[in-house]
Amino acid sequence: MSRLVLRNLTKRFESIAAVDHVSLEVEEGEFVTLLGPSGCGKTTTLRTIAGFYQPDEGEIWFNDRLMNNIPPAKRNTAMCFQSYALFPHMNVWDNIAFGLKMRRIPPAEQKRRVAQVLEMMSLAGMEKRMPGQLSGGQQQRVALARAIVTQPDILLFDEPLSNLDAKLRVQVRVEIREMQKRLGITSIYVTHDQDEALAISDRIVVMNQGHIEQVGDPQTIYLHPSTSFVAGFIGLANILSGRVISRQGRRIQLETSFGNLWADAGDRTMEAGDSVRFSFRPENMTRWHEGAPNRIEGTILHAIFMGDVIDLFVDVKGTRLRAHAESTARYRSGDTAVFSIDEAAFQFLE
Repeated sequence: MSRLVLRNLTKRFESIAAVDHVSLEVEEGEFVTLLGPSGCGKTTTLRTIAGFYQPDEGEIWFNDRLMNNIPPAKRNTAMCFQSYALFPHMNVWDNIAFGLKMRRIPPAEQKRRVAQVLEMMSLAGMEKRMPGQLSGGQQQRVALARAIVTQPDILLFDEPLSNLDAKLRVQVRVEIREMQKRLGITSIYVTHDQDEALAISDRIVVMNQGHIEQVGDPQTIYLHPSTSFVAGFIGLANILSGRVISRQGRRIQLETSFGNLWADAGDRTMEAGDSVRFSFRPENMTRWHEGAPNRIEGTILHAIFMGDVIDLFVDVKGTRLRAHAESTARYRSGDTAVFSIDEAAFQFLE
């Protein structure tokens, strides 16, 4: 296992900075996900860690060893790709053993390690099958087995589940996480799938346009986004602007396009007259009852049944908000509905 440190890592392609002064520390045995939209720099960061790209600026450290000029083959990393990258002319056993042969591991040790990972990845009995005879999930397990059999210091994942159907993605990501916890390998995982990142990570690094927007555990990233980008990219959010009217201790009164609201500002330095940007989640808009804070009355524009919730589009004095209601609720377009937002639900954004 290795501790990974990136210091002002920068990678340019001509005049475009795909990764722009990224600094990050990943502890031994930690599972960290790089999350963001296409083109945000997450895969370039991963490939630079692996040594496939040479950084233009900054440093990459594995423990106390500077890796900038170390070739990929000598970094003791392993990567799982979106395409699996299995050799079609080799059976499962030979695919898994390939990296051990390249490292000139003694045959007896190769046999022991391959048998061990076959059992770990539920592939025992499939040793002689060719990749074309395997399902997508089985091929991904073979690719993962090939990666871990070399006992890497750092395991790198480049959108490994993108080619699997939704149900199988959930199953395989659980298997990946269980394997990583069992072996304790420091892991960097790249994905654009927010649900995947929330489900699998110790910490999430949200990236945008080559920069890090926010780093935190899944609960912090979802419940306390620090920027408008994070609030909008992770799940659904109502992102709005307002002005502080007054402050009473932790509580502030906000003037918005659809009325005045009370919010818990915590220890943020906000005073009357300040312009602010804030967000709250659709699930924070609950059915109003007597004594509840922040009464909001609006007209239902759309009510979409999603199985576990009803997704509501609500017009409140010309502002469109998203709310979630329990799946047994009965809402129709044109209905008037009254909601409440808890004062603690507001997240103030940079």
